[in-house]
Parts: sequence; C-alpha cells; structure tokens
Amino acid sequence: MNFKFELNKQYMYMKQFLLNIKSYFQENSNTIHKARNELKVIEYEGIQTVVKAFKIPNKINQLVYAYFRDSKAKKSYQNAMKLLELNINTPIPIGYIEFYKMGFFKESFYISQKVDYEFTIREPLRDLNFPDREIILKNFVAFTYDLHQKKVFHKDYSAGNILVVKQQSGYSFSVVDINRMQFKTMSVKEGLDNFAKLWLDEESLLLIAKEYAKLSNTNEEKAIECLKQCDEKLKSFVEFKRKIRGKM
Repeated sequence: MNFKFELNKQYMYMKQFLLNIKSYFQENSNTIHKARNELKVIEYEGIQTVVKAFKIPNKINQLVYAYFRDSKAKKSYQNAMKLLELNINTPIPIGYIEFYKMGFFKESFYISQKVDYEFTIREPLRDLNFPDREIILKNFVAFTYDLHQKKVFHKDYSAGNILVVKQQSGYSFSVVDINRMQFKTMSVKEGLDNFAKLWLDEESLLLIAKEYAKLSNTNEEKAIECLKQCDEKLKSFVEFKRKIRGKM
C-alpha cells in the first residue's frame, strides 16, 4: 500500500508515529467521537494527540481524491496551518497521512495536539442560566467577527466545533473540524449566515445579531432580520430533510 504524508517541522520526531498510525489507532480504545469519522486521543512521547480517521469514501470518490481533489485530512492540516498564521486558535496540527491501494485513495488520518478546554459553545447557547453566559456569547461573536475580518469562512460552524477555554483575562475560543473552509471576503449577510448552524433560540439570536451589528457598524434591525431569515431557512431545510427521510 502506498502513502503520502506531511509532517509539521516542529514534530519531526513523531514521524514513526505518523507512518504507523493505523496500528496505533487500531490498538487504542480511547475513542472520543464516532460517527461518520472516528476520533481517538492517543499519547506519544508524552504528547496527547487527537487522531481523526476519516471514513473510506465510495469508489467514485476514491478516484476523485486520488487524482482530482485534496483529501479531508490534507485540507484539515493545511487549513490549520493557515489559521495559525492568522493568529486564530485551532489545535496545533502535527500532520496527515493518506493511504492508497492500486491507485485508489483509501484511508486517511489527521493528527493534531489535544486542546484542554472547559466546554463547547453549545453549553452556554443551550443553558440560559450558564455562568457568564452573556459575556461568553459576546466574546464569541467578537471571535467570529475576527474570523470574518481575516477572510475565514468555517463551513461547519456548528456549536460542537467551537471549544471554549477560560482564562484569567476572559474566554478564548478554538475551532475544530476545519476541513471545510473558504478563505474569502464576506458581506455582513454572509457573516451572519455563518451563525445559522448554531441552532439559535430567540434570545441568543437577538444577542448575537445585535453584537455583530455593533462590531460591523451595521443597522441593528437589519442584522436581526437577516439572522432570523438565515436561521429559519436552515431550520426549514433540516425539517424538510427529516420529513423526506421519514417517508422513505
């Protein structure tokens, strides 16, 4: 089986870990997430890493990823490096590796350093009595606005993909699941639309829209109406998909 890989220069001593990642992954039972892809925490040379194993794609995409499109593992690594260049928090990328068989793309892994965090943004969004809730959400909007000003559009900006760390100076944020990103200039509408996947309640929606309007020097009422439309559009689409699945 052939392979391609890239390793962060700061972690050259972990080359054997990367090249033998399939064995390390199979032998480790510390799974922290398992759905379409699987994530495990694996320690190597005193470093806690998070290893993401991407699901093997179908036959068509095995050809696509082999010859025409960058893999999710590669994009995760490249996007992480880009974010760090922009001073945006994301787990430090260690490397990625892709495995090929008879010209077909097969398995792929992305490895990053584990981040210790208190909670994800989901908790203060869902719990109206969460300690420092308003402060956290306002800081989160400022973090997101900074992303947008730096031309970063996270296409999977869901509540579980924003990690929150409490510091003496306040709260900081780190983004994960970053293989689907665009680096582009955004309008205020596109920026507000980026919040839609958070599945907002009325109070959170108003707070976020008002804070984003303030930061972007936008009319508050227009920002609220815009975010409401984006929120309703996504929720209606998801509900439609559920109904379709229920009839199948």
